[in-house]
Amino acid sequence: MKKLLLTSALAISAFSFAQVQWENTRFGLTGGLNYSRVSNAHNPSGPRYTFQGGALALIPVGKANQFFIQPEVLYYGAGETGKDKDAKGRDGYDAVYANNYLSVPLYFKGYFSESESEFFGLLGPRFNFLVSQDVKNVPANRPYYDPDVTDPAQPSGVNGKAKSFNWGIGLGVGYSYKRQLEVAVKYDLGLSDTYPGLVKEIKGTNKKKSEQVVALTLSYIFK
Repeated sequence: MKKLLLTSALAISAFSFAQVQWENTRFGLTGGLNYSRVSNAHNPSGPRYTFQGGALALIPVGKANQFFIQPEVLYYGAGETGKDKDAKGRDGYDAVYANNYLSVPLYFKGYFSESESEFFGLLGPRFNFLVSQDVKNVPANRPYYDPDVTDPAQPSGVNGKAKSFNWGIGLGVGYSYKRQLEVAVKYDLGLSDTYPGLVKEIKGTNKKKSEQVVALTLSYIFK
């Protein structure tokens, strides 16, 4: 699956870059709200609500005013949370597993027509570079969820440290008003193991710890 996605991305990129009109590149600002989770990692597991924000470029491909390459550079929040209750039903702990990235998505963007106000689709790889990891209030029976804690009861090498680099595939749909103000819903599927150190957890799972983010974004593109 990964090889197919990578081959498809390279083929699209090679075809696209052959027709890129660099001189007509436009720039803009973008930001939004993120809903993120990580599969197979922490127990219990819940969503983290955070944000993203940064800059983008809109680079035309071909002569029609319909297809573009859209790279972005963003501050990008992800990760997850975890809540649990004590024996009396009261809130026990409220854990936070926050991963914050410098994120670089590279979208192939297509408007559904050449109209100025129109729907569009996005598809492309996303590359995340870890800027900070903030872990709070981990459960007492799983201290190794904290990347700075070594639990002697666990096998050597087990910890909750997030990977410094990961990547995935992003897709989205949105609406553009006069090719300037754009709103979009995006989904990012992580293809890397976010917490490789948790694979060895006792009674844990060796499944990949995949980070997923759903975002609602608003962009403004300068003329």
